Amino acid sequence: MDDEYAKLIRRMNPPRVVIDNNACENATVIKVDSVNKHGILLDVVQVISDMNLVIKKAYISSDGVWFMDVFNVTDRNGSKIKDKEVIDYIQRRLEKNPSFATSMRESVGVVPTEEHTVIELTGTDRPGLLSEICAVLADLHCNVVTAEIWTHNTRAAAVVHVTDDSSGCAIEDPSRLSIIKNLLCNVLRGSDDPKTAKTALSHPGVMYRDRRLHQIMFADRDYERVEKAGLGERDKRPFPHVTVSDCIERDYTVVIMRAKDRPKLLFDIVCTLTDMQYVVFHGVVQTERTGAYQEFYIRHVDGFPISSEAERERLIQCLEAAIERRASEGMELELCTEDRVGLLSDITRIFRENSLCIKRAEISTENGKAKDTFYVTDVTGNTVDPKIIDSIRRQIGDTVLQVKHNSSLSPKPPQGTTIGFLLGSFFKNRSFQNFKLIRSYS
Repeated sequence: MDDEYAKLIRRMNPPRVVIDNNACENATVIKVDSVNKHGILLDVVQVISDMNLVIKKAYISSDGVWFMDVFNVTDRNGSKIKDKEVIDYIQRRLEKNPSFATSMRESVGVVPTEEHTVIELTGTDRPGLLSEICAVLADLHCNVVTAEIWTHNTRAAAVVHVTDDSSGCAIEDPSRLSIIKNLLCNVLRGSDDPKTAKTALSHPGVMYRDRRLHQIMFADRDYERVEKAGLGERDKRPFPHVTVSDCIERDYTVVIMRAKDRPKLLFDIVCTLTDMQYVVFHGVVQTERTGAYQEFYIRHVDGFPISSEAERERLIQCLEAAIERRASEGMELELCTEDRVGLLSDITRIFRENSLCIKRAEISTENGKAKDTFYVTDVTGNTVDPKIIDSIRRQIGDTVLQVKHNSSLSPKPPQGTTIGFLLGSFFKNRSFQNFKLIRSYS
């Protein structure tokens, strides 16, 4: 009865969304007022992330039965959102209230996948792993339509959407699916793997890929640090700075995060907090140049703050891992060409033969065109020799493969103490007691 009553209240009080281009000089302001529900902050942030919008500032308040958030957003070029169709679409998505959909405990995300077979992979990362996976799928007459691959802390995870290469439809034959699963498991199972490699075939349903990848890697305990010698420059980089402390007078746990800013950073943090069963009651988000500052006042879903040092340390490790998984590591290569069966297998084989290690990849196909993004290092985790990239581009095609970004040439992110100094004064007057400003923000 309580659950039905809660649903009735939400239907009687649909979200109120205001999108304002006049309230801020250099950003579009999105204000969302809604009946509060666990997970609604993630729903809103997910919509904003799906639209490839950059969150420059955010003020979050959901204490009690009402949820009130303000987001200052721009497009990827730093401009306001001026396109009326885009504004109307964002408003419709947010006002639709995704909380009315099936609970996230029963399904992950809201993207239908009836036309694809979804494969989830987990195993130990190693050079050439993606090439081997793609070769197996090509041999089994599976066409990769979309995929996303993450690596972190010696572990690898992927969510891959495939179809039968002749029919273009989802693969449903149980015996064929069993063969696919077993062969992929053999590829993933390393001889010195301390953890079990896993391959799962998802039935048609709904899935939000980014959130599912976070869940897969969390279940694989990739947040546990592995100390190994000689892993290269990538393991010498500074970790994001996360602190977890007590706000005794208000009975909250305070989480403060400082890191290099990047797209979807807020989504990754909120996703992890939500899936770990924490509720964000108040928060502020601010970006300054390449630095990001996020501060949250949280409790567990049972209403209590964190009470043990072990839980505090685990939360820090999990949030650091969530930030690092999607970090753009190495050289960014973009491939754009006519799609064909076996294309991904051929491309990743060429990368492997040239001793490139794929740290992250986003694979997509639309209207017969393949548009794939790869983040690569050499096999030791160091910067790739430009001569090798030039050789690969000549082999694949200079217009087909483009170098989009090289992280080794990027400005270094501000040190933790610098960010704290720059932003500390900014948030000094935005303490918990001043969250009432959210209501009057314009």
